[in-house]
Amino acid sequence: MGSWRNTLTAGFFACLSALPAHATGPAQIESEFGRVEDTGGERSIGFRRGSFVVAPVPFSNPTIGSGLAVGLGYLFKTDPAARTSTIGLGALRSDNGSEAFGALANLAFGENRWLFNLFAAQADVRYDLYTSSGKIPIRQDGILARLQASYGVTPDLSFGAIFRYLDTTVTPVTGLLPPSISLDIGLQVASAGIGVDWDLRDDSDYPTSGLRLQAEALHSEVLNGLKRDYWKGSSTLDGYKPFGTSTVLALRGTVCATAEDTPFFDQCSLGATDNFRGYNSTQFLDRRALSFQAELRHRLSERWGAVGFAGTGWTGREFSGLSDNGSHGAYGMGARYRVSKKFPVDFSVDVSRNTDGEDLLYIYVGQRF
Repeated sequence: MGSWRNTLTAGFFACLSALPAHATGPAQIESEFGRVEDTGGERSIGFRRGSFVVAPVPFSNPTIGSGLAVGLGYLFKTDPAARTSTIGLGALRSDNGSEAFGALANLAFGENRWLFNLFAAQADVRYDLYTSSGKIPIRQDGILARLQASYGVTPDLSFGAIFRYLDTTVTPVTGLLPPSISLDIGLQVASAGIGVDWDLRDDSDYPTSGLRLQAEALHSEVLNGLKRDYWKGSSTLDGYKPFGTSTVLALRGTVCATAEDTPFFDQCSLGATDNFRGYNSTQFLDRRALSFQAELRHRLSERWGAVGFAGTGWTGREFSGLSDNGSHGAYGMGARYRVSKKFPVDFSVDVSRNTDGEDLLYIYVGQRF
C-alpha cells in the first residue's frame, strides 16, 4: 500500500517482527522484549501446542515520530516441515498523536506449499506531506485489510493472489491541500493482483548468503465518487555475501511504477516502497522510483553488532526523466543488539545523514532488508 501502509506496518508491527515467524519451531525466548514459553520445541506440532509471546518495543521513524508498539503473538506449526505460523494482535501510539491497532496472521500448511498472509488494521496517522508549496501537516485515518494466498511450486518459489481493501480519509491539520490531491481526501479502494517470491536466502531473519526476488502487481478501483482505477507494480531484489564468519554485505535494488491516476498515498516512495533510510517517506512521492542500497553488517560479539549503510534513489513521472529531479542519497551507521539467544533477531538503532545535511533516527526490530 504505498506510504500510508508502510508507515503503519513499520511501527505498528515492529513488535510482532520480533516474533520468530520463520523459525523452524517454537522455542523459549527470553529478553526485555518478550517471553515465549517452551512447549516442546520441534516436537510441538499442531495449533494447541503453540506458544505465546508478548513484546513491547519502542520505535522511531521520521514519518510518525517515536513511540511504543505492543504485540501479542501465538506461534505454532501445522506440520514438522512447515514454517512457524503466527497469529498476532498489536497496537501503537507515537508522540505526534498517531495510533493504530489491528491483527495479522501468517499461516503455512502442507510443508510450506500453501502460505496465507492476512493483515487488518484501523489507524489514525499524523504526518507531513511534502508538496510544491511546502510541508503540510495532515491526518489520515481509515481501515486497511490485505490478504495474500500463495502456492509454492518449489520450496523456494511461490506465486500468490493478493486482495486489498482500503477506506481512508485525509484531512489537513493546518492549511489547505493542493488541488492535485483534492480527489484523494476520501476514498474506498478495492485491489486485486499477483505476487511472486523467489527466496534463496539461508535465513529469513538474518541472512548471510543467497538472493531474494519479490515482485507484485495490483490493479485498484475506487468504489466511491468518480469512477477511477489505477495500477501499481514493484519489484525488489536482495542479495547477501558473507566475508568470513562475522561480516555480511547486504544489497538491495528496488523499482516501482504506478499509473497516472494513482492516489498520492499509493504512489512510489523513497522510504516506503524500499525501506530507504534518510528521508521522510512522504517527501519523494511520484509515479516512478528506483533505488539502490548497501549495508555492511558485522557481529562484534554474540549479542552486539554494528552496521554501516548507504543508498541512492530517484523519483519522477517517467523512468526516462528520473534524473531530472536529481538523485537523493543518504548514509549512516547503526548498532544492533540480539534480543534472543535462540533466533537471530536484532533490536536496531540507526542514524542517517542525507545529501541535504539532515540527520534522522530510526529505531525498530529486525533488519531493513
